[in-house]
Amino acid sequence: MSVARTWAVALTGLDGALVEVEADLSRQTPDFKIIGLPDKALGEAHQRVHNACENSGVLLPRRRITVNLSPASLPKHGAGFDVAIAVAALATEQTLDHASLRRTVHVGELGLDGRLRPVPGVLPAVLAAARAGITRVAVPHANRAEAELVEGVEVLGAASLLDVLRWHGLAVEDRPLPPVRVDAPPEPAAPRLELAEVIGQRDAVDAVVVAASGGHHMLMSGPPGAGKTMLARRLPGILPDLDDAAALQAASVRSLGGARVTRLERTPPFEAPHHTSSIAALVGGGSRTIRPGAIARASGGVLFLDEAGEFASGALDALREPLEHGSILIERAGASAMFPARFQLVLATNPCPCGAYGVPGGDCVCPPAGIRRYLGRLSGPIRDRIDIELAVTRVSVAHAQVAAERTITTAQARDRVAEARDRAARRLRATPWRTNAEVSGTWLRQGPVAPPPAVRRPLDAALHRGALTLRGYDRVLRVAWSHADLAGRERLELDDIGRALYLKKGATPL
Repeated sequence: MSVARTWAVALTGLDGALVEVEADLSRQTPDFKIIGLPDKALGEAHQRVHNACENSGVLLPRRRITVNLSPASLPKHGAGFDVAIAVAALATEQTLDHASLRRTVHVGELGLDGRLRPVPGVLPAVLAAARAGITRVAVPHANRAEAELVEGVEVLGAASLLDVLRWHGLAVEDRPLPPVRVDAPPEPAAPRLELAEVIGQRDAVDAVVVAASGGHHMLMSGPPGAGKTMLARRLPGILPDLDDAAALQAASVRSLGGARVTRLERTPPFEAPHHTSSIAALVGGGSRTIRPGAIARASGGVLFLDEAGEFASGALDALREPLEHGSILIERAGASAMFPARFQLVLATNPCPCGAYGVPGGDCVCPPAGIRRYLGRLSGPIRDRIDIELAVTRVSVAHAQVAAERTITTAQARDRVAEARDRAARRLRATPWRTNAEVSGTWLRQGPVAPPPAVRRPLDAALHRGALTLRGYDRVLRVAWSHADLAGRERLELDDIGRALYLKKGATPL
């Protein structure tokens, strides 16, 4: 009896678990069985492996081959196990280096001609292998650049099954095959849009800078043409660059979603799903394979919901728990997947369905009940989780001419945000938090930097008369600290509380 073993990776969300692929020969009627809880795509691997080996000139043993995927209780899905299954099955009879097999992870789908086809999720799979101590991986040629983003891992970008077998010491003839190409072009580098192009909205620009400094969620309400989308799209450009861990996480999410990843993008991601998006499109899901949604793709960056009043109320309410916890757990029958969801939420909405309510010179045709229903899509619990609410108005010609002299550039805003975040990080260095938006409310109210009663008196009064919830109270304190960090102050002052209260309740009159 001959048993051969190698490794593959089973992905559940971004988490990867090593799967031992072991093949055994037995003297029974020739057959090829795969056991270990495979899904339908993986269960069909025996036919792909058989044809790929036949067309590569390397024949499988003509006995019963049993391939076990261990641990057997772990659900496994997709065609990414093909290469590991083929190599293990051939190693039961061929003279491959078994030591090499046991220290290598194989990821890839086999074509019937023996070529390796790219699969999604190569980057998180290689990361999982590296964390488990395996430093050699064989992947399809089209996924090579993605796998090489993980430092300290030796990567074979194989065009065909024969390339993998030669890597493990099998003497086979060279049959050059063109590697399978990926149709999708690499993702273009995210542009840094210029903040100075926003004219006549200095209060709104200042609010965006405060939001970037503390990582705060933001709601902008105003008529069409006021510049809400323009402001939101410039927010990622003034945020600090992603560090190595965050950039790897963002790239892993894109890889799992099927995007072609060739580099680590340092600019924070920006996601702007359409207002017709379903709950599953926002938070992630899937019946067989759980895929990340917009909130996972935006983790570390910005999730922008334009026309927020047009989103289904259920879709907006599905954001409540991710906003609190910074992650999303998606559970399906037999499987659950955890995705990151630490994003900055930016909402933009019109004051009414036609957009003319409260606009000077506008002619609103919406009935009062329609306006209430439209704004009611943003439920109280969602608005309570928003740190900054801002009413944005259209810019007049006179204001535009004056404001052109008072613009702030993206570079200047980035410098201010970086200084404010450094100041916050120094203040929070003995805590588990790094940005003001993450800080516990209890620590803000009772910790070593809690404001004195005279400074927090306006906040206490707003809480007493019901204008703020306790969660809103804490959020105002967080924004106040971001304002103080931008001003270079070490302690909160009344001006910081007043500005934060204005930013929290600025959109209420609409």
